[in-house]
Amino acid sequence: MIARQIETALSRAQVICKRRGARLTPVRRRVLELILSSDQPTGAYALLGELQRGRGKLGPPTVYRALEFLLAHKLIHKVETSSAFIACADIEHPHESQFMICDDCGATEELRDEEIVESLRRLGERRGFAVERQVVEARGLCPACRSAQR
Repeated sequence: MIARQIETALSRAQVICKRRGARLTPVRRRVLELILSSDQPTGAYALLGELQRGRGKLGPPTVYRALEFLLAHKLIHKVETSSAFIACADIEHPHESQFMICDDCGATEELRDEEIVESLRRLGERRGFAVERQVVEARGLCPACRSAQR
């Protein structure tokens, strides 16, 4: 993401937080900025390292609290299989997402397929299970890595 897009996304996040009665503190904003700046999902300790470069000695709880806030407000998503974080593609509309993850280069693409969401809910209901959270991550090779292997 280029600098102007990142700044626009940060401004939108600020407005959304204010509308929800929440504060996008400087640390939360910086963590979101780092996630937006990354071309791949970013782990908590990588984020901590970047934060420490600009702010000095900080502990892991600082990053984890910021990540919890950003997740709770659906500004980011957690890629469960790699325990890393990626910016949400549509923060204006909270949603369930699915991810396509390249096993070779780590490229991660967020999908929003309501058919998958509804299908999983229906399957759960048929079994008496109330689906409250979905984690759908498909792993394989992205087009660039597939081409490189040929």
